[in-house]
Amino acid sequence: MNGPSRADADAASPDVARRARVAVTVGTHKVTVGELEDRMAGIPPFQLQTFGASRDEIMRTFVEQVIVRDLVLTAGAEERGLHRELPTKQLLQRALSTATLRTTRNAFPSANAIPMDDVRRYYEENRSRFDSPERINVWRILCSSREDAQAVLEAAKREPSITKWADLARERSIDKATNLRSGNLGFLGPDGTSNEAGLKADPALVKAVQSVKDGELVAQPIAEGNAFAVVWRRATVAANRRSVEESAAQIRSAIFRERTERAEKSLLDDLRAKNVKEVNEALLGQIELRPFDAGVSLPRSSALPQGPRPPAPVPGPSAVPASSPH
Repeated sequence: MNGPSRADADAASPDVARRARVAVTVGTHKVTVGELEDRMAGIPPFQLQTFGASRDEIMRTFVEQVIVRDLVLTAGAEERGLHRELPTKQLLQRALSTATLRTTRNAFPSANAIPMDDVRRYYEENRSRFDSPERINVWRILCSSREDAQAVLEAAKREPSITKWADLARERSIDKATNLRSGNLGFLGPDGTSNEAGLKADPALVKAVQSVKDGELVAQPIAEGNAFAVVWRRATVAANRRSVEESAAQIRSAIFRERTERAEKSLLDDLRAKNVKEVNEALLGQIELRPFDAGVSLPRSSALPQGPRPPAPVPGPSAVPASSPH
């Protein structure tokens, strides 16, 4: 594909020159035509209408009430040296930090622009994220011997109710992590992994419940290590197979997030290597942290956080003042 023609470049030159012209000067600050156009382009039409009834009135009012107002206040702050004092200095640093990261993110196309070939490649490399196996909800009472398990099983068969089962689990199960919740192991995958955090069952248990239907007890106690389990299959979530087309939006978001995070990390590592000259740990240990509540003291050994906290995003300046002229 050929690049822009000489004629296109010549046609664009007058507009470039026009946008570069200075429209407003306040102290040492200058605002170009292009900067004004770009700023006003981000304002919704219904807000622009609050500045006047005609194009000229809108432009004059916007410049006077927003642009000039901001710049004269900025000049006043600079005259007083406020930009060198806290917390203004910190806010300016945070705004510049946020702008740097925003520029890095803007270098990437939007998630929707990620090619389908990239989506398919990600899908194939991460199939487990989009294919979920059948999961079975299992309630289990764990007993120390086969005889005890058989007795519990017979009692559950005689009175097949949730209330009776809960009583048996509370009184007879040796698994104290689940006996107070009816022995509920959550929804188990083929490998015994549960959707409940910290729980994983013996895969033999899952294989046993696959032989019965939802709502049925497994006919015999199941060996589980040195113990024996009485098992009740409660419900099933069917396997889910999501196609690449069905997963495309999620995949594009994941790819976009990974790429931008990788770029940000690379940028931070590079800037840190170039600019961080010294971190005086001895002085950091002497910094006093003022507690939020009177009478609360913090030990020096734990006064500093253990890891870096991500910076909170700082909102940019509003395009419209708090009170509009109309």
